[in-house]
This record gives sequence, C-alpha cells and structure tokens, in this order.
Amino acid sequence: MPREDYSQYAKLSPFELKDALIKIASSDKNRLMLNAGRGNPNFLATLPRRAFFRLGLFAATESELSFSYMANDVGGLPKIEGVEGRFERYIADHRDLEGVAFLGRALSYVRDQLGLSASDFLHEAVEGILGCNYPVPPRMLRVSEEIVKQYIVKEMAAGFVNASEIDLFAVEGGTAAMTYIFDTLKQNKLIQEGDTVAIGMPAFTPYIEIPELNNYRLKQIHINADPKADWQYPDSEIDKLLDKDVKIFFCINPSNPPSVKMDDRSVERITKLVSEKRPDLMILTDDVYGTFADDFKSLFATCPANTLLVYSFSKYFGATGWRLGVVAAQRGNVFDKKLAALPKADRKELEERYSTLVPDVSALKFLDRLVADSRTVALNHTAGLSTPQQIQMVLFSLFALMDENDSYKGELKKLIRRREAALYRELGLPPESGGNQVDYYTLLDLEDIARRLYGDDFAAWVTKNVSPTELLFRIAHDTGVVLLPGSGFGTLHPAGRASLANLNEFEYANIGRSLRKLADQVHQTYQGGKKSKPRKG
Repeated sequence: MPREDYSQYAKLSPFELKDALIKIASSDKNRLMLNAGRGNPNFLATLPRRAFFRLGLFAATESELSFSYMANDVGGLPKIEGVEGRFERYIADHRDLEGVAFLGRALSYVRDQLGLSASDFLHEAVEGILGCNYPVPPRMLRVSEEIVKQYIVKEMAAGFVNASEIDLFAVEGGTAAMTYIFDTLKQNKLIQEGDTVAIGMPAFTPYIEIPELNNYRLKQIHINADPKADWQYPDSEIDKLLDKDVKIFFCINPSNPPSVKMDDRSVERITKLVSEKRPDLMILTDDVYGTFADDFKSLFATCPANTLLVYSFSKYFGATGWRLGVVAAQRGNVFDKKLAALPKADRKELEERYSTLVPDVSALKFLDRLVADSRTVALNHTAGLSTPQQIQMVLFSLFALMDENDSYKGELKKLIRRREAALYRELGLPPESGGNQVDYYTLLDLEDIARRLYGDDFAAWVTKNVSPTELLFRIAHDTGVVLLPGSGFGTLHPAGRASLANLNEFEYANIGRSLRKLADQVHQTYQGGKKSKPRKG
C-alpha cells in the first residue's frame, strides 16, 4: 500500500472515518469487503415481530367494525366494549398461524401475572398499532409503560428496584435519550457552561463529543478503565467522583467498545461513594448491552435515586431501525431535588418556561420536563414516541418477560461468543476471558497483539513505526477488513474495534486469518530491517 498522509483523518469521529476505510477496503473487486466496524446486529427477534403483524391485522378488523356500514376501506376508531371476547375468538380461529399463539399467551400474562386489565391492554394495543391517535400521555402509553417497566426492572435492577416506584419516557432510541437529557439538564440549570462532567472511558464517541459542543461547553474528566484489570475502573479512578466540582457522571455499562460489564467491586464502591460522600451526584448510565451480560446489575439498581437509566431495544432485539428506547427515573430522585433547590431567580425563569403546561411548575418532575423539552415546550401536547413503536416495544418486553428460561438470551450469547472464538482462533491467540466479558464487541489492542505474537521488541517497533490510523488503513487496503479506531472511543492504547454482532462466524474466521497474515508480513518487514542494519565495529 502506498504511504499517504493520514493526518487529515485525525479529527474525524470513528463513524465518519469508517466511510474512508470502507472505500479503501472495497477497492479490490476480487475480494469480499468485511465491515466489522458496524454495531448493527445481523440477528433479530422474530416471534414478537410476527405477533406485531398479526395484532395489526386484528386491529384493522376492529377498526372496520366501527364503520361497518361504509365501504371503500374506511374504518373508525376501535371500541373497547367486547374487545377481549373478539380477540379470544381471533386467537381461536387463527391459532395455527405463527405469532397468534404468542398473542394469546401475552394477554394471559398481562392479565394473570401483571394484574393489568386485559380490555385496557387490548384497546391500547389495537389503537396504538393502528396509530390512529396521539400518544396519550405523551410520556408513554399507560398500560404500555407498566409492562415495559417490568421488563426494565427484570433486566437492569431485579431485586433492587420496585417497578411501581419508577417512571419511563419512551424515546426514539438511546441517542435521542441522550440528546433530550443533556438539553433538559442545561435548560433547567442542573448543568451550566464550565461545569465538570465525568465520563467513564472508553466510551461511545458521541458521549465524549456532546459535552464539548457549543450548546454545553462542559469540562471533562475521564474515569479510565484499566485494560490490564479486565477493563474495570481502579479505585483511584472512581475516587475522582469525590470531587464536588463533578456535577454528573455518565457511563456505558457494559462498556463500548471493550464490551465488559462493571464488576461488583466497582458498583459497590460507586454506590458507597454516592451514599456516604456524594448524595448530590447525578449519574447517567447507558445500559443497552446489559441484556448480553451474565448476572447484570446496573447502577440504576444500587443508586436509583441518583441515576437516570437509558436503555435501547436496538441491539438485543435487532431493532435499530425501529428506534426504540426508554429513559427510566425513580420517583423522588436527585434531579427533582436539585430543581427544588435552585436559586429563586432560576426557579422564576423556569416557571415562565413551563407555565403553559401546569399551574404549579414546581411540581413538574424532571422526566416530564424532558418530555416537554423534546418538543420545545410549546408543542408538548404533540410529544411522545409514535404509538406503533410503543406497541412493538411492549411485545419485545413481553417476549422477554415470558421467556422464563432466557432461551433467546442464551442463543444470542452463544452466537456472539462462537464468533469471537473463530476470530481469535485464526488470529492465533486465545479469546478474551473473564466473567465480566459481554463480547458484543472486541477491542483489538494492536500493541498487545504484536507483543503476544512476536514479543516486546516487535511491539515496540510497531508502536514507533506505524501510526494506528495508518495501520487501520493498511488493514482495510490489504485485507478488506474494516475496524474502527479505538482512539476515537477514548482508549489509551492504539486499538481497533470489531463488532461481533454483524457478520457470520466464517467471516470472523476470515478476519482473524487476514489479520494474522498481515501481522506476519509486518513482522517480516521488521526482521528484514534488523538484518539490513550494519554491524558495529
């Protein structure tokens, strides 16, 4: 590959850099380009989708009942009276169709296990899937919220948080949640220009970039995970949160890109720190990968009053195109307490901002302000995630809640771990290990791989003579494999991020084989350079 000046790419986000890497990797038409940089999974949950479409057909029939005297495909708003009986007849008449039996079991689960009204659930689901009415309440449909809360507590905080004590805001995925949260924090004076935010590193690149934007201009301190300690936060890093200047801590758990969950020691230390020293600390945790982890425990479980939980359905259910997520908050949280403690002038300004929503703005919770701010307040009445999206979210949640043996979860874990094993087997190295590994991504530490394959001298030579960006371009050019730069995620060592979710097992074997071949070639260059050096004396 001809040498080029790669400095022009230095400031690009990994997700922008990937386009240039893809172009290079695709240049050889006789070779398959393998894009391991994408986080979009190539697996998805089929049963709750089948159920969604079957429910949609039932809903269309319900609509036609309202205007049965009309022709020409005109329907009306569905009626709640008798809907349960009509639905049970639909189940009986179509029980052999895939997805229908699931709907029947789901209704039974909602009624008998969750104690919710079957008629209310069906009416909300039918009207919601038709998309024939505004989302009411805007924050989330009532029955839908109760169901999704059960799922969130089961996966993120089982045994720690009661579903009846939390509220949800349904949003267009995790990135929308982050956008809304930062805006509302700023609008409500909970963070201001010049304030300090602590970020658990490495991190999803936009989370590093958001605080730096002109909208916020926040100072950053990094809570750095140690790759030599299974990517956990050392006590000395966690203790940076003792600094009173740190207003908010946000992290991704399990992490992106190391794909490791926070261990019990770290969770307990942060929990103790918050409880004893920093009850004022705000925490924002993105736990999208938590459902791939064994025995996962969110900070939302142990620090619920201080934590906003962001969860996206995108990765686990293969639903990136659906844009489904929630923000969860415990009632009586630190965000609401901070609002009440704002200076009088700030409270007056906020009363004017939200005065069109409620008579007593002081009683307006942070989460409800989040909803209003998502539509610039004046359009609060049109806020909310589209109702068909909410119904698909409900069906995903019921699918997981009713899967008592976690069969779906087990299959996904086996799938991505087989892929990891194939990649590392062909690379000639053992895969990453440890009970905290999640394996949705793998972080290929280039210096570490060079050292493990050929020793310290070769690793030092590679680090000195090949820039990480150049190496990624060479990998793309020589092998057709696209990796994202770890430096863009805040890693302290040169590395490439590979997703283990978006290609098939044989393709990961090809990636491992290609990377090993390239490593051997680079090592031959290194050996040739050593032989060509003249002897002293």
